[in-house]
Amino acid sequence: MTSAQANAQSEQRPRSAWSVTWRTALRQPRTRVGLVLSGFVIALALFGPLLSRSDPNEFVGAPFIGPSGEALLGTDFLGQDVLQRVLHGGRTLLWMSLTATILGVLIGLAIGMIAGYSRRRVDGSLMWLMDVILAFPQIVLAVVFVSMLGPLPWLIVLVVALTHIPRVARLTRSLTADCVRQEYIEAAEAIATPKSRILIREVLPNLTTPLAVEATIRLAWSVAIIAALSFVGFGVQPPFPDWGLMINENRIGLVVQPWSVLAPVFLVAILAVGVSLVGDGIARAVSGVDERVGQ
Repeated sequence: MTSAQANAQSEQRPRSAWSVTWRTALRQPRTRVGLVLSGFVIALALFGPLLSRSDPNEFVGAPFIGPSGEALLGTDFLGQDVLQRVLHGGRTLLWMSLTATILGVLIGLAIGMIAGYSRRRVDGSLMWLMDVILAFPQIVLAVVFVSMLGPLPWLIVLVVALTHIPRVARLTRSLTADCVRQEYIEAAEAIATPKSRILIREVLPNLTTPLAVEATIRLAWSVAIIAALSFVGFGVQPPFPDWGLMINENRIGLVVQPWSVLAPVFLVAILAVGVSLVGDGIARAVSGVDERVGQ
């Protein structure tokens, strides 16, 4: 086989699958609703501090006072303005969740591609290591590490990323193993193309769509785990404003002043639901594209 023929076969694979999938996903109501919900919470987390009119740690009244002109969502267990703390409390959750998701997906992607393209010994060793990590529930693994080393933001990000790596790696390994059996991969190998180039230029483009779905699932889990860590006292520490921490601090006054708990709960839930809806929309679009191709 000549080099020109191999390159011609390599170009036959679909390069616009992601754009087709995304356009199909955007036509689904669930995707648009998810984008609106998650976009609202992300915008609030990013620009909330700019809208704040006072210090979130400032005492504005007695503890657990209901909504008033001075505090639109009332006060918390210390007498701080709930609204101001809500406006300041989302950035930490957002950046930690995004960073943990990106790290987990990238490392899991690299491990999965290597395992799926390598021989049986390397594949078996990597997947055995992933199975060991999978043996521990995500929240339990995070609590163990954070309780031993302390509630440091960078540590929380790394631990949450670690919990995502096996799941992403197993998915990527399966997709890569299917991909390397295609003719254009064999053509690239026939002209002695380096393995790293095959993985990056030939295999990776075929993984972007399913990995996008997996990334949204991992992001929703990151939000839930990091908020849960703050709730049980292993996340962001007071007096720093944080939505998960606010839920824990104010739960004793839920009956008296529910907004101090309901506001952060609502925002965390909306973010997780919005991201999940976007991922579900992309997943449904992937199925739709595959059905059209099969026809």
